[in-house]
Amino acid sequence: MQALDVWLRRLTVAVAVSMSLFHLYVAWFGPPNAFTLRATHFGFAMALAYLALPMTAARRGKAPGIIDIAFMCAALAAASYPLINQTYFNTRMAYVGPVSVMDQVFAVMMMVTILEATRRAIGFILPLTALIFLSYQVFFTQADLVRLLEYQYMTTDALFGVPAQVSATYVVLFVIFGAMAERFGIGKLFMDFALALTGHAAGGPAKVAVVTSGLFGSVSGSAVANVMTTGTFSIPLMKRIGYRPQFAGAVEAVASTGGQIMPPIMGAAAFVMAEFMGVSYLTVAGYALLPALLYFLAVFLAVHFEARKRGMKGLPRADLPRVGKVLKDEGHLFLPLVVIIGMLMSGYSAPFSALCGILSILPVVLMRKTTRHEVTLPKVVEALESGAVNSVAVALACATAGIVIGVIAQTGLGLTFTGLVKAAAGQQLIFALILTMIAGIVLGMGMPTTPAYIVQVALLVPALVNMGVSIPAAHMFVFYYAILSAITPPVAIAVYAACGIAQSPVMATSWMAVRLGLTGYIIPFMFVFGPSLLMIGTWTEIVLTAFSATMGVTFLAAGLAGFLLRPTGWIARGLLVAAALTLINPGLMTDAIGLALALLALLINTRERSDAWDEDADAPRVSLSETLKAEAAQRAKR
Repeated sequence: MQALDVWLRRLTVAVAVSMSLFHLYVAWFGPPNAFTLRATHFGFAMALAYLALPMTAARRGKAPGIIDIAFMCAALAAASYPLINQTYFNTRMAYVGPVSVMDQVFAVMMMVTILEATRRAIGFILPLTALIFLSYQVFFTQADLVRLLEYQYMTTDALFGVPAQVSATYVVLFVIFGAMAERFGIGKLFMDFALALTGHAAGGPAKVAVVTSGLFGSVSGSAVANVMTTGTFSIPLMKRIGYRPQFAGAVEAVASTGGQIMPPIMGAAAFVMAEFMGVSYLTVAGYALLPALLYFLAVFLAVHFEARKRGMKGLPRADLPRVGKVLKDEGHLFLPLVVIIGMLMSGYSAPFSALCGILSILPVVLMRKTTRHEVTLPKVVEALESGAVNSVAVALACATAGIVIGVIAQTGLGLTFTGLVKAAAGQQLIFALILTMIAGIVLGMGMPTTPAYIVQVALLVPALVNMGVSIPAAHMFVFYYAILSAITPPVAIAVYAACGIAQSPVMATSWMAVRLGLTGYIIPFMFVFGPSLLMIGTWTEIVLTAFSATMGVTFLAAGLAGFLLRPTGWIARGLLVAAALTLINPGLMTDAIGLALALLALLINTRERSDAWDEDADAPRVSLSETLKAEAAQRAKR
């Protein structure tokens, strides 16, 4: 049995490395036809899912059983059918040509194995959603079952549709880039750089978590992966400095979640958005830049005001790396990111830019003696394996989301939903936005950002556009709430990951995360009412809107934390929150009212007592070197 386990482990590594190499080959030489690329992509993803992921929790850590192998063989057969019959699939006319019994059998096999693999990879929520949509089409629309299977499996509009295209061309390459960046020291660079910049400030470890998670999240594009990567360092450090476990976990969860909206790379859904809107990825990154900066400014300020209110201290400068030394020893590791940004700005496609970034990592790491030791053949293999494995969940989620998209397109459900939203909102945009926000968060609960966004594009975006919201603002609006579902209770997957490290209660950490990230829930309303926040409009409009939004974010963070120049009373807090809400809708009148309210709060705050509330004043202060030693000892025990 042990020999079988070793053989299966080697097979899994071989499949994963082959998947990465296949996509690198495609990025360099160009993609084959749609069915070949997408079916091969899903074939690799399902093979890895059935090899590496058990059918039940009881089988975790065990070798694949007979059922797993049977599912894998069925999945590979269904994915291979379009490859073997390329001419037939590429030349037939949908709804005109006959659909053979063999076509129907392989269509059913593909859908069943995709749904089961998705369940293993990300849980039952998304597959259950797809089954509900399919049941609606079969039982409530009197659909022709044969045409349903044809549309799902034999066209490029559903299962093999836009989400599959994006996953197979954009996402997998950037995931590989993130895996290689982590393996070859770029993640360490982000941590050292953040420590050098902010470690000495009030509440330094929490600010380190915000900066590091923003930097690393822009590369990894996954909230949970970000928490598990940076949180293993930042959360224990925050706790040892004196932060409560739930606050430490919430800071990491909120900051990690924001990584998906932070250029230059963002999350997988950003590439889907570019494809849906028919614009370049660089354009989407431009839309996202100012809102992302506001999001992280809000989290940074929330941490700062909380630290000042509680009298939290920073880390001793003697224990921290120096910015100059970090840049001297590791600064060259920023170059792969520079390569990607430079290629995108030069007009090259996102897949080719990602490929150039990947190919630049090893030469860059080999440039300096301080990082040269990181390059070994086992690490290269590990990075390629990790990149493929990390992309499995996104690939399968995109496939299942494609099934949902197919149902919506075939049944006209999107138009029906648009009518329902408009009727419920009574033609009032603010009510339509609130309904969309709630629906977006509910749809995203327990579901990765990409499929949550895709479903909302089909159901919610048309309603917003129909009510006068610009297309970029509508897409960004639902994109934000698909992301924020990761920190919204009761199903807050990023918070769950952070709680595992912080050893904190889930619900207390979840509500703390909502408080810290509350500005993120308001920012989408800001750019709907002020599209210049998305860099749309004249530079004067963009600057004025950015200034107004920055003031609003600052006042809201201060009001929620209860600290401005010193701890504030409830009157000043209420005025600050009111000022922030007034600044949501940009305009001279609203801005003037908001600034007046903030000035009144400031005047009241100067007359309040100056004693900092420091319930954690007696918390132990541990040096960074002691913390690092303790972490190393814990890892050795594990």
